[in-house]
Order: sequence, then structure tokens, then C-alpha cells
Amino acid sequence: MRKDRPSFTAAGIALARAIESTKPAGERVCYDPFARHFVGRLFFYFLRFFVDIGYSEKRGPGVMGFLVARDRYIDDYLQSCLDDGLEQLVILGAGYDSRAYRFEKLKGQAKVFEVDHPATQQAKKEKLRRILGELPEHVVYVPVDFATETLEKRLYDSGYDRQLKTLFIWQGVTYYLTPEAVDSTLAFVANHSGQGSSIIFDYMATSLLNGTIKRGEVSGMRRYRRFTGEGLTFGIDEGTIEEFLQQRGFCQIKNVTTGYLKKAYFTGVNQKREVASGYAIVSATVNSRADE
Repeated sequence: MRKDRPSFTAAGIALARAIESTKPAGERVCYDPFARHFVGRLFFYFLRFFVDIGYSEKRGPGVMGFLVARDRYIDDYLQSCLDDGLEQLVILGAGYDSRAYRFEKLKGQAKVFEVDHPATQQAKKEKLRRILGELPEHVVYVPVDFATETLEKRLYDSGYDRQLKTLFIWQGVTYYLTPEAVDSTLAFVANHSGQGSSIIFDYMATSLLNGTIKRGEVSGMRRYRRFTGEGLTFGIDEGTIEEFLQQRGFCQIKNVTTGYLKKAYFTGVNQKREVASGYAIVSATVNSRADE
């Protein structure tokens, strides 16, 4: 992303949640009452028009389906972690993620660290002050410029506790990182979190990244990279995620493909909605360390 302005992609993802949240309770896949406040009025109605007429589905079949199912699945995973005694939550590349404000149980149970680029985070904090009146005490905002700072230093400086049972949510981020940056983040999680800690993130298949499988939204993201400053750079070969994470210090790996998401969330009135293939969500638990 560009250093001097908030992430365009973050706004686009919030827009998908905002549009889905306007649907009736029995039809929507995910619900985020904050999302509408994070996107401009003109941007919302302009993009909603293209969704309503089916143009966005034509350009990227099933992309909206994947985006809203991804939010729902990660919401469900977070809830299960809270029920299992979660003590700390770190949201990496938080963008306009609203889980810290939607999940009431977090306020009395776990401290939340939102990690993001300074420009995007500042824009979010300004919006949150207008929505909430003041920033909540249980959320710590950790601006990180990865060109000059490290995740480890910034988190520890912000009060992160490596002994606590922690969930790392890493949503919609890996696509834009180098393999080295992905490895560095996973190494931090594996070596600096308490017993029972876990991570959940989504990723794209290498076949989408290298163009073996052609999809309109991938071509579009490449075409507009100069404008957004966010290019696609990372993918994982299908069928290799378990080995990939085992080699990096994780166990209890669960890989969820779009087929699973379709069966789980697109029933009844939603059964005809598509969910884009080539994307997946994976959760994994950190191996116990010898020093614990």
C-alpha cells in the first residue's frame, strides 16, 4: 500500500461487509454494523449498484461470497477461542476490522492489539471516535511501518504478553506479502505466544497467483496495482498447507476450502450464491515451547 494514505483494499473489504449487513437477518452470511461507517457514502452506493446489477459477480464470480464467508468463519473461530479461555487477541493488518468492538466478551476477557500501517490506523481511529465517542480501553493500537520497524519490537513495546493464550487473526493480508515476510510473521507467532495460542489466516493458491487459473478479480488487482499500491505476491500450492505450517512450528491444522464454506453458510435462500475457488482459510495451534 502507499505510505501516505489508508489502504484501498481495507476499504473494499469493509464495503463487502457493509453490503452484506444490509440484507435481512435470515439471508445475510455475516453481520457487521460498524462496516457501513468505515466507507464513504458515495463509495458505498456506487459499489452497491454494481453488486445489485450483477456486474461485480460477472467480473469475479463468487468473490463476494468468499469475502463474507471468510468474515463469518473467522468470527465463528474467534467465538470458539473466547469460549475456550482466550486471553489476548492480535489482529495483524487490522484495516477496518471491527471484531474488537462487536464481540462484547473481549472487553472483559482479553486485551486486543490491532496492528496496522500508521496511515490506515490513523484513519480508522478517527472514524471510531466519531462512532463510539472515544477509543475503547481494551484495544491497543500498534502502528507498524514494516520498512523500518519489526512486529516483535512494536508489540512488546505496546504491552504484549508472550505468556498468554493468544489468537492471531491475519485476514486478507498474506496475498500482498513476500515469502520472507510471511515466514517472519509465522516465526513470531510460533515463538512468542503462550500455550494453546493459535493463528487463523486466509491465502490464495499459487495457481491463481501465477495465472495458471485465470480469474477476473486477480487480473483486475494486477491492473490497478499502480493505483492501490497493493500487488499480489504470495500463494501456497494446493494440498501443501499442512506441511507448510508443520515446518514452521504449528499443529492441529485445519484447512477450509471454498467447498466447505459453501456447504456451511450458503443454504436456503443463499444456495445459488457462488463462492470463488482458489482461496482457503487455515487455522493452526502453536507447538508447545520448551520454556513453558
